[in-house]
Amino acid sequence: MRNLSRYLLIAVVAVLAALAALWIGRSLPVGTTDGGGRLHAIMHEEVDLDPAQEKQIHVLETNFAQRREALDAELANANRDLAEAVANEHEYGPAVERAVDRSHMAMGELQKATLSHVFAMRAVLRPDQAEVFDRAVAEALTEPRQD
Repeated sequence: MRNLSRYLLIAVVAVLAALAALWIGRSLPVGTTDGGGRLHAIMHEEVDLDPAQEKQIHVLETNFAQRREALDAELANANRDLAEAVANEHEYGPAVERAVDRSHMAMGELQKATLSHVFAMRAVLRPDQAEVFDRAVAEALTEPRQD
């Protein structure tokens, strides 16, 4: 009985870790075509973009929104696999470990894609605009998230 409760505790911790990782993966708010995200607001409200830059940023945001949708779906699938593995194994066994690894891979890909998007947007900016953007990115990465 004691082993069962220990395995259940490990399973619960694994699920909580996956949920925490999901939150972290979403903690960098970036622009999407639906107008969301702090960096999107800064890009369009505080950085004085010229019409050519607006057009370039719009293309980047549209492409990233599609990529993020696919990555979010992969992460959701990975987390479903993790929940199923936890429910089936009731311990930190091979299926749970594989599911955790898959979830971490999906989160990592989302983070990499997000950072690539941030750098692609920055590349469109003039140096004076990039200063404003860089401060916003630093704040987004270091301030507590307000949900």
